[in-house]
Amino acid sequence: MSTNNIAIKVENISKVYRLGIKEETENSLLTSIAKMIRSPVSNYKKYRSLYNFSDLDFDNPNANTDPNILWALRNVSFDVNHGELVGIIGRNGAGKSTLLKILSRITPPARGRVEIHGRTSSLLEVGTGFHNELTGRENVYLNGTILGMRKKEVDRKFDEIVDFSGVEKFLDTPVKRYSSGMRVRLAFAVAAHLEPEILLVDEVLAVGDAEFQRKCLGKLDDIAQLGRTVLFVSHNVASVQRLCKKAMLLEGGRLADYGPVAGVIKNYLATSTDETDVARFRPHARRGTGWARIADARLVDESGKSVGSRPCDKDLTFVIDVETRGGGESSLRGLVLELMFFSFEGTAVMSVMNVDDGAAEFPSTDQCRMRVRLPAPTFMPGRYRLKLFLGIPFLQHIDDIDDALTFEISPPEKPWRPYELQPSRGVVCPKADWTCETPARVPEE
Repeated sequence: MSTNNIAIKVENISKVYRLGIKEETENSLLTSIAKMIRSPVSNYKKYRSLYNFSDLDFDNPNANTDPNILWALRNVSFDVNHGELVGIIGRNGAGKSTLLKILSRITPPARGRVEIHGRTSSLLEVGTGFHNELTGRENVYLNGTILGMRKKEVDRKFDEIVDFSGVEKFLDTPVKRYSSGMRVRLAFAVAAHLEPEILLVDEVLAVGDAEFQRKCLGKLDDIAQLGRTVLFVSHNVASVQRLCKKAMLLEGGRLADYGPVAGVIKNYLATSTDETDVARFRPHARRGTGWARIADARLVDESGKSVGSRPCDKDLTFVIDVETRGGGESSLRGLVLELMFFSFEGTAVMSVMNVDDGAAEFPSTDQCRMRVRLPAPTFMPGRYRLKLFLGIPFLQHIDDIDDALTFEISPPEKPWRPYELQPSRGVVCPKADWTCETPARVPEE
């Protein structure tokens, strides 16, 4: 492989943190220099405690038994060619964001070497570089300058940035009054129009609504089609599979797999969900403001017992407990609960909301138990994932949980088709009402 085509080259990088030691930063360069002159010895000792890892065995991290040492990344090596769109997947805490921060030069590796060939832009956190007191218009120029754009470049792309962000009505409003979704719209619009040769994107698109997420994914696809390089961190494996031809899987800070996207996703799904995970509520990957939350979710049978599997010719009943974090001081009234179903491979299947036709609105209380029934027949036999959303669509994300529940759909107890139900025939398996009519014959003259 020609080295001239390599955009990113990572060689044996490791990132280590010492737990319990706080890294202090000064407000100005002058203050930092003055402190260094006043206390050179103490500053040297603090530097060694924070950044000196000469006592660690990087080639065999398992040999290091110090409980205060956290390995965020362990001997990670890979190459990314120019024009590739690479997805980065893995569980929370696997090292995905740490890797992007090292590539963005926000934090240095403890060991290893990184080569980046090309102008780089990164979108790692919502509204990074925004000033709350400045308007959206002013922050476009401020953020563009921080990302390396010249004023003439911002002027030329300003209308396109604003149109993409969809916040034109609020452009002269201070961003402190923006919702998190509006901030990420504007931040992504600026970063995406920087025209970088290399774009690093963390899981910030989850803050936006569904329409904006589609626009962002389309923009990433356009960027890749122009021959630019994109590293895309996401928990949405369907988006990774749609956009990327290659992917890498991180597990516990190690590079577990790197190659064609289909094989990497298959390995990820196989390792991220085992039999003990089925039917167990998993609120680990939750996002949102958090003043209310989904406390529990389970699939139950006719007796109300939690189960992990249901035949496809039996109803699916989910019991979901929702509560506020402020006790009786706040109410669930007006909130929306959405259940989104995905195939095991990450393909969106369907969604239902408690406000569909005013089905079951939340009461003015701080606790509620929702029962959601999907009448049989439901899905084709296989494993499925449930994502839960609590909030106000397009306005406020209060609690958003990816892969909150995994469950199995088994073959029907009483088959009604003359052949076996197969996933290749689709995802859902409803029964249709059929009629057959014989057309009236026209009498011959």
